[in-house]
Amino acid sequence: MKKIIGLITIIVLTTAGAIEIDLSGSVVSDNQKMMTSRYMGYVKNMAVSEGDIVKKGDLLYEIDSKEIESAERQVDLGISQARLALQMNKNQYNNVLTNLARHQRLYRKKMVSKYELETLELAAKNLKDMVKIAEEQVNQALAKKEEVLNQYNYLKIHAPNDGVIVAKKVNEGEMAIPGMPAVILTDLSRLKIIAEISETQLKYISLGKEVKIEIPSLGFATTGKISSIIPSSNPMTHKFKIKIEFDLKGKSVYPGMYAKVFIKA
Repeated sequence: MKKIIGLITIIVLTTAGAIEIDLSGSVVSDNQKMMTSRYMGYVKNMAVSEGDIVKKGDLLYEIDSKEIESAERQVDLGISQARLALQMNKNQYNNVLTNLARHQRLYRKKMVSKYELETLELAAKNLKDMVKIAEEQVNQALAKKEEVLNQYNYLKIHAPNDGVIVAKKVNEGEMAIPGMPAVILTDLSRLKIIAEISETQLKYISLGKEVKIEIPSLGFATTGKISSIIPSSNPMTHKFKIKIEFDLKGKSVYPGMYAKVFIKA
């Protein structure tokens, strides 16, 4: 048996002329999420630490609500002002309608001029339009209140799935910024093995090809299938990354674990 040893890959030539490619790889999650908040604010409760295993729906962290509370107070003031304006316009409109009805009776008796009657009719029309505008302003203010109240739902960040916390970027009292990850959650149910293979060995692999896998730290052996073949971002190495789906068989496997991959050609 002859062995040719490279930096990562070992090619074994068996007595029967078959080729076995031995690769070093590591376990990764195919579903890693960068958890971030929708709104800026100070973290008042960081409920997890690195290494914690969480369930779907568990609280990860909570943002302070002071800014939203301030916005809510401003919206409440806007609602009060809009309702006051609406009531004033309604009162004026009702007064004009009462006065208009009286002038219409007087006009039929030739006791007021047509000009006075038309002036009141125009005033009634304008005030009716102002009432409609004031009602719309009240509706807009109420919609704004609902929008502000909805922001409270985004102050508590929950786990979207089961997983393990692999990184925590902020602590209690620090500012959480939208778009900046505060917690990184790795899904333990969608684990794969990633390894590198040289360009010259690509001819020995294909999507769906079965391979043997070992995780030495667990004394665990299983089978897998090549699910992805990815060109490396560094063309100087002439290496390709491969991802391998594998059967966990109920074992507690975690991202970052060292793995061996055996490919028979």
